[in-house]
Amino acid sequence: MEYTQLGRTGLKVSRLVLGTMNFGPQTDEATSHAIMDAALDAGLNFFDTANVYGWAENKGRTEEIVGSWFAKGGGRRDRTVIATKVYGNMAGAGEAWPNHDKLSAVNIRRAVEGSLRRLGTDHIDLYQFHHVDRATPFEEIWQAVDVLIQQGKILYAGSSNFPGYKIAQANEIAARRGSLGLVSEQCLYNLFERRAEMEVLPAAQEYGLGVIPWSPLHGGLLGGVLKKEAVGGRRTEGRAAATLADPAARAQLQAYEDLLDKHGLAPGETALAWLLTRPGVTGPIVGPRTPEQLAGALRALEVKLGEELLAALDEIFPGPGPSPEAFAW
Repeated sequence: MEYTQLGRTGLKVSRLVLGTMNFGPQTDEATSHAIMDAALDAGLNFFDTANVYGWAENKGRTEEIVGSWFAKGGGRRDRTVIATKVYGNMAGAGEAWPNHDKLSAVNIRRAVEGSLRRLGTDHIDLYQFHHVDRATPFEEIWQAVDVLIQQGKILYAGSSNFPGYKIAQANEIAARRGSLGLVSEQCLYNLFERRAEMEVLPAAQEYGLGVIPWSPLHGGLLGGVLKKEAVGGRRTEGRAAATLADPAARAQLQAYEDLLDKHGLAPGETALAWLLTRPGVTGPIVGPRTPEQLAGALRALEVKLGEELLAALDEIFPGPGPSPEAFAW
């Protein structure tokens, strides 16, 4: 396993991040535990979750599954860098009430206590804001975070789905307070969806944030979807299905799969390996539903992409180019 620093911090994390979103909704507790054991055995030490995972009537269930895995002992908690998130409403059906969501100091305090209880731990290594909260000033957010850091309940703060200007605003206000500020940004970023290169990645690099891409296979589209479709594999849904209905996007994906066939490379592993070549990227989030899928993701660490292949991938999936030249002279 390869390790890197998380942004400008001294924290060392694996170059792949284990995403747990499927634990509970699609993967039962026993299989989820087996996946986490396999990940830790492989040296993968960075696990990502969120308080709302489990969804609908089971919000918090994913954190509970991670917590029951920690409770098995064997050094599991000490060896794991655990990241979770705050923003979504955690009230149950019929219990919705003001101040049960977003990033007010009231909700941050409530949400941290809930996550600590479900995870069965006394601290969260990386506490991430799941979305921007336009109604709460960063002065209030950082005041709440600083108290939690002083109490030892969280160690670092990160963002998720933030635009570049909010990353800058958050860290400028943190600096004025003498706070560490954001140390990571978790964003949608992959070969197919490269808009983060326009503003988010430059802001993250400027302010020393590690970038943690989510949906590295773009909902499975970069995992050899056309070949799987041809042999009757798992059907795509939602955004992925809508993308496949676009002839231009379908042509891009066909060119991608043909290129990798020519080089004898697996599409999913290549998409992950490409992200590992991107400046500022700490590691992409992989969300396996089975131990076999985890094994496939781990193979991406062994894939080395040459300059000729990287250039060919850029031709198929061109990025926006440097900012501001991409939209100015």
